[in-house]
Amino acid sequence: MAEDRVHQLLLDIKQHHPEQHGLLLGARALVLALGPDVREEVKYGGILFSAPQPFCGLFAYTQHVSLEFGDGAQLPDAFKVLEGAGKQRRHLKLRTVEDLTAKQVSHYLGLACSISNSQKRQ
Repeated sequence: MAEDRVHQLLLDIKQHHPEQHGLLLGARALVLALGPDVREEVKYGGILFSAPQPFCGLFAYTQHVSLEFGDGAQLPDAFKVLEGAGKQRRHLKLRTVEDLTAKQVSHYLGLACSISNSQKRQ
């Protein structure tokens, strides 16, 4: 059922935000590449990911795709690309496919997944 909702959301994004669709698919592929335990669900108008604890979400907007980290304030920002100044959340605004590499998306995804799951087990 979650798979059907994700598929439908991706179709809706392709129709309403075609310029962001490919970027969202690229970011989603990086998240899913973290391993077979990664699960996705549609929530809050985007795709939330867990493995098994929630660690990030992807949201398509008119001008960009936002990769959101619920516990992002705890991520070491070695590349100085995380945005946001709240107590918990941080995000990456992705505007081009090149941003997936330039903003070190795989690095931050691995950190977020690892940190989220290690904290929730304690």
